[in-house]
Amino acid sequence: MDIDWQKGGGLVPVVTQDAVTGDVLMLAYVDREALEATRATGFMHYHSRSRGKLWKKGEESGHVQEVVALELDCDGDAILAKVRQTGPACHTGEASCFHNRMHGSGDVVLRELVRVMRERKERPNPASHTSKLFASENLRLKKVVEEAGEVIMAAKDHDKERLAEEAADEVFHLLAVLLAEGVEPRAVLEVLAKRRMPPKTG
Repeated sequence: MDIDWQKGGGLVPVVTQDAVTGDVLMLAYVDREALEATRATGFMHYHSRSRGKLWKKGEESGHVQEVVALELDCDGDAILAKVRQTGPACHTGEASCFHNRMHGSGDVVLRELVRVMRERKERPNPASHTSKLFASENLRLKKVVEEAGEVIMAAKDHDKERLAEEAADEVFHLLAVLLAEGVEPRAVLEVLAKRRMPPKTG
């Protein structure tokens, strides 16, 4: 199927998605020039409607998007771009441009937690446990070990409710270690994705 350039007046909307996490990162537009540049370089290029010109995502910030796949919708007038995102996708510093919650929860809990933890790291609050973790390497590493022990004891006792609580504590403190060391949680997901065994055939 060919792209229907006429429907959008020469522009086609692109929904950009993290190929590892599945998170929707942003919505932008491409024209023929931007699409050709994307295909030629392997990195996302868009057409800036406000500036009326071609732009490479992350050209100034370094937060580039390496193309994994480009998929055209059934009507030929929208593209889904699956990418490997470097750094945050949004110019505000958020991982995704879709960070202003209007309704619902669930899958945004982890993202919101990471956002708050970053704030505590950048703007410490003496009364905040999270800020204390970022201020002391010994404390945060000690807590990871301590909470791991609590997880083991809860599992050994087959206490499902307590196990969920202790696992949440362990994830929280592990996130603190990752963020303190400048490791994005996304990097962990990427490692898991690479380790996933290919489906058996035959």
